[in-house]
Amino acid sequence: MTLLGGIRSGLRNGVVAVSLIALSACTTLTSTGIAVTQTGDNPAPTVVPEGTEPDDVVIGRREHPRIIAAYGGVYSDRPAEIMVARIVGRLLAAADQPNAQFQVTILDSAEVNAFALPGGYIYVTRGILALASDTSELAAVLAHEIAHVTLRHARARTNRTRTTAIVDRVISGVFGGEAGAEAAADRSRQSLAAFSQNQELEADREGIRFTGKAGYDPHAAARFLGVMSRFATFSAGTSQGEGFLSSHPSTPDRIQKAVQVATQMFGAGGAGEIDREGYLASISGITFGDSVAQGSIVGRQFIHSASKFTFSVPQGYTLQNSQSAVVGVAGDGEAVRFDSAEVASSVGLADYLKSGWIAGLKADSVTTQTFNGVEMASGMAQTDQWFFRVSVMRLDGQVYRFIFAAKADSARFAEGALATLKSFRRTDPTDLAQIRKVGVRVVTAKAGDTADGLARQMAGLSRGSELFYIINDLFPGDPVVAGQKYKMVTLQ
Repeated sequence: MTLLGGIRSGLRNGVVAVSLIALSACTTLTSTGIAVTQTGDNPAPTVVPEGTEPDDVVIGRREHPRIIAAYGGVYSDRPAEIMVARIVGRLLAAADQPNAQFQVTILDSAEVNAFALPGGYIYVTRGILALASDTSELAAVLAHEIAHVTLRHARARTNRTRTTAIVDRVISGVFGGEAGAEAAADRSRQSLAAFSQNQELEADREGIRFTGKAGYDPHAAARFLGVMSRFATFSAGTSQGEGFLSSHPSTPDRIQKAVQVATQMFGAGGAGEIDREGYLASISGITFGDSVAQGSIVGRQFIHSASKFTFSVPQGYTLQNSQSAVVGVAGDGEAVRFDSAEVASSVGLADYLKSGWIAGLKADSVTTQTFNGVEMASGMAQTDQWFFRVSVMRLDGQVYRFIFAAKADSARFAEGALATLKSFRRTDPTDLAQIRKVGVRVVTAKAGDTADGLARQMAGLSRGSELFYIINDLFPGDPVVAGQKYKMVTLQ
């Protein structure tokens, strides 16, 4: 869960401004190579893509911090940043942008996504870095986004989404009259990638041209679209399944068109750099799945190491973390949502609870209490089909919210909600010792190894064996090449 207001800093790492002669902010490209520097924040590209209008820069600069907030902050990994910078530098030359400077940001999100904003802002998630297997696949994604910018699709999309702003405050479910910041962030993320089908196909074609002209394998676009489609199916129903393919549709017809375009422009295959080994070396150790900085789930316990709090849900609940909330679901039709909200310090918790953001709140049910030294306020709400127990608490100036939902109230439901509130407390060393990072480990296949054998090494993770095949673009029964490197997802 990304905390509102807890991700305003950190722009110095993971943000790379790229041109043919310089990568300012974090990395500098010179005639002798790439030097890593720390030069401070770089809120906007200093030389924007050709044809950019002045207000494009304003749009990009305004939306940039909002995007970072919506996607969990900036992900800092120096080898990955340098690798991305090198790829983008070559693509800019191929895109005939000799004086342009793009700012490329790696977002700390498990989603497999990439997109662009007007003014030369490009974003890739660490999720897409972990899924790709070579430089040409990442180049294909970045080239597609650069094409959206050079073709000015991002500006056309921004103009179109302005017309829907007046209806963006319409929300459903338990939330009443207030459009929460997390809901606004979700809507913003969905609209950012809302290009038309014609624009997507145009960006596909231009992106493939840029990729091949830059010396990468032009057939990587079709190959990686297939991998992303498999991963989206694997991740259906989770936050990782959202993203690129939800608005960059990967139909078999589109993949076939990508094959045809690459073949027409550059031949049937076998040409262009792939550099699988160099790419895997650059992403080795990258975080996979939920970021520890955004909270960790250990059984029925949620631990947020950065904000130093933890809580546990009742037996029978299964927890799932996403960008905007932690959600728990029980098999008997009960659920709980935990998130954070921006509330002025001058506003009391009971007053906030009664302020209208919860539909059907029974004002006379609101009470205040303190557990583990944490101030709280609780109340009950009811709609036509659901009964809610709602609680808010303030810790270190930040307000957090629990919403328990059931078809009807009961003593067991009340006891479970109360037990969860009583479990909310500051973390201690024992809690933090339970957290284990999940990341990408690169292994080298030995003689006699098989894909099935390597896949079994990930059997300790939920659906780990299935995941192994997808992230390596393999299928059960496929051979592996002795001496070639493959990705594993492991506890670190």
